[in-house]
Amino acid sequence: MGVYAGKFLRVDLSRRTWHVESISEEEVRKWLLGSGFAAWKYYQEMDVAVAPLDPASPLLVFNGLLSGTFAPTGCRTSCCGRSPLTGIWNEATVGHHWGAELRACGYDGLMITGRASQPAYLYVNSLTNTIELRDATHLWGKDYFETADALLAETDRRAQVAGIGPAGENLVKIAGIMVGPSHYVRAAARGGMGAVLGSKRLKAIVVRGTQRPDYPDPAAFRDIVREHNAFIKENSIALANFGTAGGLVGAEKQGDLPIRNWILGSWPDAEKVSGQTLYSKYLVRHTFCHACPIGCGKEIEVREGKYVVPRGEGVEYETLAGFSALVMNPEVEAVALANSLCNRYGLDTISTSSAIAFAMEAYEREIIGPCDTGGLVLRFGDPDVVLALIEKIAYRRDIGDLLAEGVRAAAERLGDEAKEFAVHVKGMEVPYHDPRAFVHMAVNYATATRGACHLESLSYWNGYNITLPDLGYPDKVPPHESGELQARMAYDYQNYVSVYNPLGLCKFIIKARVGPERLCQIVNGALGWSWTPQDVLTTGERLFQLKRLINVRLGVTAADDTLPPRLLRQARPDGGAAGVLPDLTAMLRTYYALRDWDEQGVPRRRRLEQLGIV
Repeated sequence: MGVYAGKFLRVDLSRRTWHVESISEEEVRKWLLGSGFAAWKYYQEMDVAVAPLDPASPLLVFNGLLSGTFAPTGCRTSCCGRSPLTGIWNEATVGHHWGAELRACGYDGLMITGRASQPAYLYVNSLTNTIELRDATHLWGKDYFETADALLAETDRRAQVAGIGPAGENLVKIAGIMVGPSHYVRAAARGGMGAVLGSKRLKAIVVRGTQRPDYPDPAAFRDIVREHNAFIKENSIALANFGTAGGLVGAEKQGDLPIRNWILGSWPDAEKVSGQTLYSKYLVRHTFCHACPIGCGKEIEVREGKYVVPRGEGVEYETLAGFSALVMNPEVEAVALANSLCNRYGLDTISTSSAIAFAMEAYEREIIGPCDTGGLVLRFGDPDVVLALIEKIAYRRDIGDLLAEGVRAAAERLGDEAKEFAVHVKGMEVPYHDPRAFVHMAVNYATATRGACHLESLSYWNGYNITLPDLGYPDKVPPHESGELQARMAYDYQNYVSVYNPLGLCKFIIKARVGPERLCQIVNGALGWSWTPQDVLTTGERLFQLKRLINVRLGVTAADDTLPPRLLRQARPDGGAAGVLPDLTAMLRTYYALRDWDEQGVPRRRRLEQLGIV
């Protein structure tokens, strides 16, 4: 196998040392790379007594197996470890071109421990055989845009940068790791991995390489890629035109869009802030990650008006939903500015907007007041308040210091009433697809390995008529019925989607109707394997069960596999999902049986033996 380097760098920041470790073919076959191999290394070496922001807590930054190849969307990198937000396993993934550049350096990933004595950045350049820990005191305190552009100027304009802004430096637990130059930024956003980087005083990782992967039969693989790229393009036209933001109006009609901190069922202003509205006015160009045939990225610029937005990466669905409907903001330009500020400061847009909506409701209920907010009056529908709170969170100023801990921690500090409207699972703020609209997502949110995560299942796409016949779902599954079929759907989709981060492929090709059969054709062409669809699902389950074992060691039990009160007990009053509540208890019985977990949510040994984990 020539498409992966078979090695990673283990870096100790405290000692300022590093060495290369190999990855065996057997390990790759079993765990793939990316978050799969990272989870295996973490499981082997984990110490439950080590807190997420302790210097000994590892940050594992690993490419997927096909990252840096020309496989369709072979671009993904996973930033893994113990989350400071949830306290359990976390993998925050990002596309862009950073992963391909790391592969071109000859490495699959980095395993970083320790804490630098002063701010530093890691520079890896295969052209000059350079691996250096360089001083970054001149960058500490700068926002991510300034940091990335400065590093490109002082290293190599063709290099790729991943790093943090002020939120990561200030150990904000919803801080992400940002990737790319100032005008084209993507984020490994969820779970607070930016705070992990900040705790290590590592401002950035800069990579520059020239090596290229090889393939068993390059010509044959190019033919496979050409065929699948055409198929993916044909089935992703709307995504190419408007990005994920193009789905906001449809989500509102389905009852899928969260409104006013998940209270309301419909919102008449959805059209005003839709992706179609935003990009018809402010689109500069479409952007593509490495090897991507879709181009869902959208560069925008707002040059005039109250909310001027500098040239930069556009708004995706989750960001659009969170900074519009969730906080009742109808100003699309203000949403775009909120997105730009989060990218600049290095914040997860889902958790940030969720924390702001939570704070607005707490203010409305008089749980907090002007003395807590620095005099700021928190009202739903006020975009200026949203923008002010983003900065407060990034710098931990007054109420921002509380919100920087995440919704769960904020609610625990504010008391029982606040817990009733704190929308999270296992400490992870719920992404913006309502499990009352698609009840199989309730099972996924309750059991997903990093806490509430739509990307660990994506079964809600079935509700938008994106069906996968070769996964066993040729038709639309009844979205409001809490039955065995819905529980099985969560299980099957989780197993399938679990291989994507380890393979380094973007999950959006699933939206383009790439099922297990097509995935096998891509993988086999790149690697010379003979994978079958069943191999895909078995590998996916092996990876999912491994991460569950990590979480069990970190204290997760069946009691944690639940949803927040607002989503279990309070139905949407109107709209496409009016009156629907998921029967999570019933569906979890089926799901636990499929997973072969005991009543405490622990995988039984017989299943682990079958999967080759123990």
